[in-house]
Order: sequence, then structure tokens, then C-alpha cells
Amino acid sequence: MDVVVGFFGLIEDLTWGWALVPLLVVFGVFITVMSGFVQFEYFGRMFRVLSSKNQTADPNAVSARAALLVSVGGRVGGGNIAGVAVAITLGGPGAVFWMWATALIGMATSLVECSLAQLFKRSQGDGTYRGGPASYILHGLGRQYRWLAVLYAVCLIAAFAFGFNAFQGNTFAGAAKDSLGIDRIWTALPLTVIAGFIVYGGIRRIAKAADVIVPIMALGYLGMTIVIILINITEIPGVLWTILANAFGLEEVVGGGMGAAIAQGMRRGLFSNEAGLGSAPNVAATADVRHPISQGITQSFSVFIDTIVICSCTAFIILLSDVYVPGATDIDGVVLTQQSLVSHVGEWAQYFLTFAILLFTFSSIMYNYYLGENALAVMTTNPVSVHVLRIAVMAIVFLGATAPGATAVFFFSDPLMGLLALVNLMAIIMLFPIVLRILADFREQLKHGVARPVLSPEKFPDLDIDPTAWKHGK
Repeated sequence: MDVVVGFFGLIEDLTWGWALVPLLVVFGVFITVMSGFVQFEYFGRMFRVLSSKNQTADPNAVSARAALLVSVGGRVGGGNIAGVAVAITLGGPGAVFWMWATALIGMATSLVECSLAQLFKRSQGDGTYRGGPASYILHGLGRQYRWLAVLYAVCLIAAFAFGFNAFQGNTFAGAAKDSLGIDRIWTALPLTVIAGFIVYGGIRRIAKAADVIVPIMALGYLGMTIVIILINITEIPGVLWTILANAFGLEEVVGGGMGAAIAQGMRRGLFSNEAGLGSAPNVAATADVRHPISQGITQSFSVFIDTIVICSCTAFIILLSDVYVPGATDIDGVVLTQQSLVSHVGEWAQYFLTFAILLFTFSSIMYNYYLGENALAVMTTNPVSVHVLRIAVMAIVFLGATAPGATAVFFFSDPLMGLLALVNLMAIIMLFPIVLRILADFREQLKHGVARPVLSPEKFPDLDIDPTAWKHGK
């Protein structure tokens, strides 16, 4: 076991511990510049996806809005509550600024990877589509890279469908036990049953569930934060100054100063919004849209929601409280967020946070499962394998929720996610010229007065595009 743990520790050191975070940031800056700051150019278009509930002519298809909500539901999780608290504890308030900066850069990376997922998606013949990094590796780079696509798929199933789902179950069961006194077994059973009902419905049921859960989750947390900000409105200028001063080393509140703020902010930002990690493109490919860049823009918006909106909520809840003490490390993670909420609005806040974690847990389980299902399709089309995966996911959620030490068992998740990110980064670097071509096509249509650009596969005869996947875009 020590050898196995050491092996995964080596993978983590070679990815997250060494060059991956700087590479993701540097490549994000490169994409931003080479694309003409595309995430800012089309920022206004991002909000259009919220205006209509059904944006597809096919009632069986997944709309752009539904795909966005599934992605937001997956990105928004325990990291937005506990992870931000850890970043502030270890990096100081300045970590929040670098978290914001990383998100703004990551929006461009997300746009590129999700546009590629749309471009190379495959029609399933029933109004749904599949795609993602494995697909754009196979159809963008060529069949000689199939080994790379399979490696990506295996890591995706192990890290997300198994490891992270166990973590989500464990997080919620722990929160319910601490705040409500409910034994883990009585949390695990209904959690597993409801998760099973949703995952057995496939992407359509997942999208419908996300359409209900995610808005309640995000708006509820945002509403609570707005109340807290209004209560402490006179302290906002001071908090903003503290964030900026600590971010640029004008004030040092933790050991490491500006360096710690940058490192923690960037790492937390990337872990939270997953820009460049290749997870969100699996969901982005399911949407029925008219042009790949349209969905890229929409998915870029999910990075904004995750980090600029939801993570900022947690940051302000903590920094406006009297619980947070700069430099103190005795309280961090979800406990710091929970106690900060209680200091603002009273003891009932711990129950609100438990409910929020429940919604975050369900949205993440749905998202993580679908990533696993999508990855499985790369390796086999046997329908039995999907049922095996669904049962395995239900079992892993149950085990994660019931075992107090479950999180320590899934030591392989972060290293495998680092490997996923490295593979995905290699792929999108090689395919970036193709993204620039379809981005030019998108811009050209807008220039000629086309309000909603349409992809015409015949314009790109050299690319392995599935023409049947572009019949229903609306």
C-alpha cells in the first residue's frame, strides 16, 4: 500500500506540485491574447443563455442553458465553501484577488476546450450528443492518439465518478452528523437512492434535475451573502483594500506574504472552476447549439459564476466576520465558513449551510457521474457496462457517506486529476489553431449581420466533424 500511495504521490508532485498550475495560467494568458481577449469581447452574450428555458427545437435535446447549469452544478461544490476558506487561511485575503484573476484568464481556456468539445461532438441518434477531451483527441488529433484518449477516460472515471463522488458523499454525511446529529447510515441511504434515481435517467434527467437544483443553490447562497454585505456595508471598502493590499504585498498577514497569496489564490481558483482540466467539455458537448463558439462562450460564463460569484460569496462571508483572524490556522475549511455565517446571522446559519452542502453534493454527484459515463463510452459501447458503472457509483456514494475516514482512501483523485489536466492541456495546445479558425468563422458571421452564427461543416472539409450533429442547432 505504501508503494501505491507513493506512486500517486509522485504523480501529484509531477503535476500539481511542479509545473501544472503555472502552465495552466501561462496558457490561459496565451489564449486570452491570441484570441483577442475573447472572454471580454463576448461577455455580454454570456447572459443571453439565461433568458430562455428551452433554446433548442428538439424537445429530446439538451439546451445550452441546461448544459450550463449542469456544468455550474459540477464546478460549484465543497471547494467553494471549504476551499476558499483554506486559501484565505494559508494565503491571506490577497488570495481572493488572485483567485479572481485566475478565473478571468480561465474563462478563455474554458471557452477553447468547450468549443472543441462541441466541434467534435458525436450524435447519438436520439437527439443527444457526446463529446469531450477524449472525442477531440480522437477526431481532432487522429486515431493514432487513441491510447491518449483511453488514458484520459480511465483517469476521468477513477478520479471523478469514483473518488470525488465518495468525497461528496462523505462531506454531506459529515455535515449532517455535525449540525443535525443524524447518523451517517441514515444520511447515506436516502442520498444513495436519490443519486441512483437521477443517474439512471441519463443526461436528460441530470439536466432537468440541475435546472431545479442549481438555481436554488446558487441564488440561495448569493442571497445570503447579499444580506450579510448589506448588514456590513460600511466595512466593504476596508475589506476590498485588505484584499488588494495583501495581494500586492503592501500588507503581509500570513507567512509568505504576496507569494503565498498568489500561490493559494491561483491553485484554489483552478481547482474550483476546473478551467483547462477537461471536465466541463464533457457536458458542454451535450448541448444542441448552432455554433461551437456559442457554447464555448456559455461555458466560459460558468467559470465566472463559480469563482467570481460563488467563491466571492464565501470570501466576503469570512472576511466580514470577526471569526477570521489573519495568520491563525486553528480554524479553517468548512468550520471557518460555518462559524463566520453564525457570527453574522445566528445559529440557524449552520442548518442553512448544511442544506447548501446537500445541494452542492447532489449537483456534483450528477456531474461526476456523467463524466464517468461519457468516458466509458470511449472504451466500450456495451450497454451492460453503463449499468455496472451506475451501480458502482451508487455503491461508492454509500461507502463514502458511511465511512468516517473515506476521504483518506481516495488519495488517487487529485493526482489523477492532475494527469487529466496535463493530457487535456497538451491536446488543446495542439488543436488551438483549429479553434482560431472557427472563432474567425463566428466573428465573420457576426460582422455580416448574422445574429446567431451557424456552423456549416462543409466549410471545414479537412476536419473530422460529424455532420449529423449539426442538424438540430437552433
